[in-house]
Amino acid sequence: MAAKKILLLTGDYAEDYETMVPFQTLLTVGHMVHAVCPGKKAGEQIATAIHDFEGAQTYSEKRGHNFTLNADFEQASAAAYDAIVIAGGRAPEYLRLDPKVIALVQGFAKAGKPIAAICHGAQLLAAAGVIKGRTVSAYPACRPEVELAGATYADIAIDGAITDGTLVTAPAWPAHPAWMAQFLKVLGTEIVL
Repeated sequence: MAAKKILLLTGDYAEDYETMVPFQTLLTVGHMVHAVCPGKKAGEQIATAIHDFEGAQTYSEKRGHNFTLNADFEQASAAAYDAIVIAGGRAPEYLRLDPKVIALVQGFAKAGKPIAAICHGAQLLAAAGVIKGRTVSAYPACRPEVELAGATYADIAIDGAITDGTLVTAPAWPAHPAWMAQFLKVLGTEIVL
């Protein structure tokens, strides 16, 4: 397996696990991962949030860890990477308002490169207009946006994931094992024990 160069798009108040787990998992299996956030440079930190399911109508939120970025957003381009991972949480809510972020996501989609998005990452996919005709999972509250963008919402278990071509999506952090396993398969990553 040839190592892939993967862009991890995150932002302030991205879900802690949805930023750290894919970053560490992809590094563990030998891929190069560059974590970026608009307006920030390598070495700067973002604040993350921990979302949990505690019986309320939606998730609760607590302050998470500081996460140190290792690349500059301004240097990121679809041409420079083999795939992109979009962290969920509240970050996609504001990232989708940035024309450079939209263009970046569209670049990956237009090139047919693998895209992994989790939780509210679907908000960014919908805003970029790259999911029409696709089957997409997301945090259940994002279902209207997924459907308004012309995609079929995959109503799957909270720990499930779905692959549609090179697009791998999941509803929330409990899906990490399924989401990362499917994304690694799309990347062509073989793990031999």
